[in-house]
Amino acid sequence: MFTLNKIPHQQKDEKVILVLRRHWFILFKYLILFLITTFLPIASYILIKDSGFIISGDFAKALITIILSSYYLSMLLFFFTAFVDYHLDVWIVTNHRILNIEQKALFSRVISELKLEKIQDITSEVHGIIPTFLDYGDVHIQTAGSANRFIFKQIPAPAHARKKILTLLKQSKHFEKVIAGKDKIST
Repeated sequence: MFTLNKIPHQQKDEKVILVLRRHWFILFKYLILFLITTFLPIASYILIKDSGFIISGDFAKALITIILSSYYLSMLLFFFTAFVDYHLDVWIVTNHRILNIEQKALFSRVISELKLEKIQDITSEVHGIIPTFLDYGDVHIQTAGSANRFIFKQIPAPAHARKKILTLLKQSKHFEKVIAGKDKIST
């Protein structure tokens, strides 16, 4: 995990507490899929060769070369897109707000901001055997605003992230006002 010293529109007293990215296993799954699909044409060639089907002629060889080139280029594009999506999805938690930077496609990015005082509920979820063993999952943040939920998708140690955000919430001035009965959580 890395840290950031500066974030967009950072206030003077704002400190970066957490920088969260997707778990490494998510990229590993894409890598395994990429390797399997890379060797698929080779396995097909071995099966066709053993069946006695012989490809002859310059046109057939040129057509196969074009098809295989297109196949491998599309596989590289798929893996590159998956890597860009993995690498550019980041969630930043500061002592004042949460930034959600999500890459939706190669040329589409959504950046959302949530002030800590808007948070109403925080839930962490881990589903499945592998996510349980590797300790990754989702953190859902329920807000009082128009965007109902912030979702940190497939992050490592979601329970730790939830506890850290809850600690920040308890330390905030807004939380102290709510406890004292001077303010209510706005909807």
